[in-house]
Amino acid sequence: MTGSTMVAPLERLGILPSFSRPSVSDDTPSSEALFRTLTYRPEYPDWPSCDLAAARAWGDACARWDNTEPLHSGIRFVTPEHRHSGREAAILDGRRE
Repeated sequence: MTGSTMVAPLERLGILPSFSRPSVSDDTPSSEALFRTLTYRPEYPDWPSCDLAAARAWGDACARWDNTEPLHSGIRFVTPEHRHSGREAAILDGRRE
C-alpha cells in the first residue's frame, strides 16, 4: 500500500492508508509468520474441498500444537503452555544448571 499507484486513489477518495506499526499483534510480520507456520504443517488441508467444521477442527488442532510442542524463540525457547502454566522458571533454571 505504499506504492504511488495505490496511495494516490486512496487520497483522492479521502482515505488515509494505514501502514505497519511496531508492537501491534496483528501487524504484517506477525501475520506472515503465523501464515508460514500454518502452511508448512504437513497436514495443511486442501481448503477448497474442506467444509467449515473441518477447517475449525484443523485450526484448533494447529493452535493446540503451536502452544504445546515447538519452542518459541520470542519467549526464551519454551512453549506458550510452559510460560502460562508457570513452568518456565523451572525449565530455565534447569538449563542454567
